[in-house]
Amino acid sequence: MDISTLKSKKIVDLLQIAKEYKLTGVNDLRKQELIYKILEAQTQKDGLTFSQGVLEVLSDGYGFLRSADYNYLPSPDDIYVSPSQIKRFSLRTGDQVSGQVRPPKEGERFFALLRVEAVNGKDPEEIRSRTLFDNLTPLHPTKRIKLESVPGEYSMRIMDLLAPTGKGQRGLIVSPPKTGKTVLLQKIANSITRNHPEVKMIMLLIDERPEEVTDMQRSVKAEVVSSTFDEPPERHVQVANMVIEKAKRMVEAGDDVVILLDSITRLARAHNTTQPHSGRILSGGVDSNALHKPKRFFGAARNIEDGGSLTILATALIDTGSRMDEVIFEEFKGTGNLEIVLDRPLADRRIFPAFDVNKSGTRKEELLMTEEELNKVWILRKFLSNYDTIEAMEFLLDKMRGTKNNKEFLLSMNS
Repeated sequence: MDISTLKSKKIVDLLQIAKEYKLTGVNDLRKQELIYKILEAQTQKDGLTFSQGVLEVLSDGYGFLRSADYNYLPSPDDIYVSPSQIKRFSLRTGDQVSGQVRPPKEGERFFALLRVEAVNGKDPEEIRSRTLFDNLTPLHPTKRIKLESVPGEYSMRIMDLLAPTGKGQRGLIVSPPKTGKTVLLQKIANSITRNHPEVKMIMLLIDERPEEVTDMQRSVKAEVVSSTFDEPPERHVQVANMVIEKAKRMVEAGDDVVILLDSITRLARAHNTTQPHSGRILSGGVDSNALHKPKRFFGAARNIEDGGSLTILATALIDTGSRMDEVIFEEFKGTGNLEIVLDRPLADRRIFPAFDVNKSGTRKEELLMTEEELNKVWILRKFLSNYDTIEAMEFLLDKMRGTKNNKEFLLSMNS
């Protein structure tokens, strides 16, 4: 039985397995410590075990395979990877490595990787010749990510029309408090999994409430990685680094990856706290060097010329009463090629989705839409610009309710 199977089991099942191995004094152990004990007993009885994880290479040259179950943070059942293995297969942080594992010898603390069987699902020898992510050629998004799926899901239908999303998009969802940003991210995630099963998706929650993390895990069919508000800023930064490195490795392998980040403001705050102070402070208490790494995270989103793409849709908080949040938003404004602006007065009137349709849009949308569709959307935008935000959204929702999909809606514009 491998480590991944044990992690998916409930504590009651693990205690039963421990009983079968005649382990004593395990009732008071935490889950990860119990798994460690079971694996130790299993390895002694059956010989070697098989496991996998995401590699984090440390500054000393060696690394550890981290588990998604612990949000890629250090844990007692991490697997040690020697510097010689890392050099031999040109392994990098973020690689999904699987192979044979041996138990710790006397004086050792961790299980160790004996043999690398696969890297990112491929033969380790194939991986050695891959191109570095930074050397891949970025292009404008040209392949559309279709979000429209259910007739009554108006937020996705409106996004498809007014802010079309492509593979490799770098999108900012500008959100005042209580405007439905988390629900919007859930809907985007569910639409992508329904319409694009080939896309590998990661939902990254930074500085969020624990109950929101649980809700997201239960309502979204995607990998949910989180660092809640009760964790130190160093953990926020480490989790985000592991996620972006894992995504880059998948893109190097030619995969289409989507990261939904909630929120880039909180990530920037965490970097501001952990960054060594340069002595140059911007207004709001933001260090001038602190935003470099969050910008590198956001800037990693791109469409790759020879296949593969990394799409990042991140929420940015505004109107929170914090000067720091405003400064962070101003720094990120204009860096994306898609922007969705949520409107508080719309949300206060319980009109959802609370999109400011006149401020939301996509750069180079002509690469994602047909000429006919584009002309209709331009006519629609011209018409909606005569109304204020509330009237425009009420008009749009009213007209959409009478149609099954966007195609039918655009055809109805003729009449």
